[in-house]
Amino acid sequence: MKFLACLHAAVVAITILVSSHAAANASTDLDPLPGDSIYRLDLALVDQDGHGLTLAERRGSPVLVAMFYTSCPYMCPLIVEAIKRTEHALDDASRTRLRAVLVSFDSVRDTPVALKATAAERHIDLSHWTLARTDPAGVRRLAAVLDVQYRALPDGGFNHSGVVTLLDAQGRIAAHRQT
Repeated sequence: MKFLACLHAAVVAITILVSSHAAANASTDLDPLPGDSIYRLDLALVDQDGHGLTLAERRGSPVLVAMFYTSCPYMCPLIVEAIKRTEHALDDASRTRLRAVLVSFDSVRDTPVALKATAAERHIDLSHWTLARTDPAGVRRLAAVLDVQYRALPDGGFNHSGVVTLLDAQGRIAAHRQT
């Protein structure tokens, strides 16, 4: 029940962001980012296609951001499904504007090939989703900003919290939910 309440709250937050802030948050790359934007985080990412990118490239649309790793058997599939359910609960206009970014904890094993395979296995729409990796220092910085708790395990896995964060068009945290 708690999960459904969080899912409903996320849907409401996204709908409000998309409908009321679309014009207000329209910006150009020349506009300065707000001081509390996570897009200010200097974080080099590599996506499932091997392309370099930054979080700030998602500027202009609401974004659901979460951390995961591809070989996770427990929490990560739930995070993916929670984001997919959130997407499907939105109206068409909101769904079209929403983006999702999943950043891996596992900078060693989650290569672009592994990220792409996970996207195919989980039926992730890569026209709206990005699966990415960064270096261990980037993982620590992003986890701290998103309030994600994690620790590496001896077997190469990770214990971690399941947090999905909604960013507004300027990269400010609009909602923060445990899955």
